[in-house]
Amino acid sequence: MNATATILIVDDDSRLVAMLAEYLSGQAGWQVKHAPTLRQGELALRTGVLPHALVLDLMLPDGDGLDLCRTLRAQPRTRSLPILMLTARGEPADRVVGLELGADDYLAKPFEARELLARLRALLRRAHGATAPEVLRVGDLELDLGALQARVHGRACDITPYQFQLLAVLARHAGRVLTRDQIMDALKGHPQDAFDRSIDVHISRIRAAIEDDPRQPRRILTVRGTGYMLARGSDGEPA
Repeated sequence: MNATATILIVDDDSRLVAMLAEYLSGQAGWQVKHAPTLRQGELALRTGVLPHALVLDLMLPDGDGLDLCRTLRAQPRTRSLPILMLTARGEPADRVVGLELGADDYLAKPFEARELLARLRALLRRAHGATAPEVLRVGDLELDLGALQARVHGRACDITPYQFQLLAVLARHAGRVLTRDQIMDALKGHPQDAFDRSIDVHISRIRAAIEDDPRQPRRILTVRGTGYMLARGSDGEPA
């Protein structure tokens, strides 16, 4: 789970978030999504795929992060979402209030990026299990999440790290159609040059690596007018 975790950071300090995104991506291979306001954070959590963990600043330009924490814990969809509060308010009373409202951990600014990484890893272990598999299998396709390597029938596939992450997004939602916007949203936090080419071009290259016949794909299926789906069956059938 941790190897391909998605972290949403709700914080209006864009320079801090950019630094954290680079660090978490480089050190842990995680995907980082950013919402600079309370409203945008709420929208990101209401729509699309939930992140694996939330880093929430308490002092936001349009509201208090404590209010968002309270709301998230009251909703079934986000009740168990790991939340780490991040704020310049380091008084014990503030930490107590945050934890009582449902935060899992609390880190005061300024802080070391490696401490944030360690705390997030601990949250993910508790939330998703310390023995979560490092290999994701969908039919005859295997994704080694730690090594960023894809294999079909045990044969290594030649794809880039970015394309591996794109394939992992589809694999985590095998059997479900994902729109291009949903795929792009899940991949935020990667270097911007990864977006120079369209999703369609990357899908074409992934197909060339994993399909028996890329001209008649049976693993990554196109749903016209919508997006893409990774078939769940061992032979490429939707199953």
